[in-house]
Amino acid sequence: MAEYNSLPLVCAAEQFAKLPGIGMKTAQRLAYFMLNQPVEDVEEFASEILKARKSVKCCKTCQNFTERDECAICDDERRNQKVICVVEAPKDVSAIERTGGFTGVYHVLHGLLSPIDNIGPQDIRITELMTRLSGDVDEVIMATNPTVEGEATATYISRMIKPMGIKVTRLAYGLPAGSALEYADDVTLQRALENRNEL
Repeated sequence: MAEYNSLPLVCAAEQFAKLPGIGMKTAQRLAYFMLNQPVEDVEEFASEILKARKSVKCCKTCQNFTERDECAICDDERRNQKVICVVEAPKDVSAIERTGGFTGVYHVLHGLLSPIDNIGPQDIRITELMTRLSGDVDEVIMATNPTVEGEATATYISRMIKPMGIKVTRLAYGLPAGSALEYADDVTLQRALENRNEL
């Protein structure tokens, strides 16, 4: 930020810039916006973030965010506890839940394997997943993103699980509904061909 800006404004913008997906220009806009708000609103905003950070913890079973020891999904007797969907982050649980089509339970890794970033198996919640699999589990669905890290993590975990005799599946990838073939990228089109279904 330019030298003529006050130090508190610069510091506020730097804090916003720490958020994922927020560049310095957006961080500056957010800082200016907050400084134009009534002090009470800013205090409430800060208070709610602090309250959420202090009260939310990880579910002892699936590692999803919750205010209790066990999240509402793990605690729901109607959910199929024998099918576990493994995801990277709590936001992925929300995305799958929005579909209304999954009735199993989840396991949140809180990250993906990434040797470049020095993130190994001990840095994500693989140990907790393996502990859960000592119980009565029929299937583990690997629902990590189709990135290099997501694929590597899915492959690593599936190799650990298969000797246990548990079925391991991967989310199918392909063309989004309502899209045209001409706009699909090569990888998406290749995945769509590989994961084709019989009519």
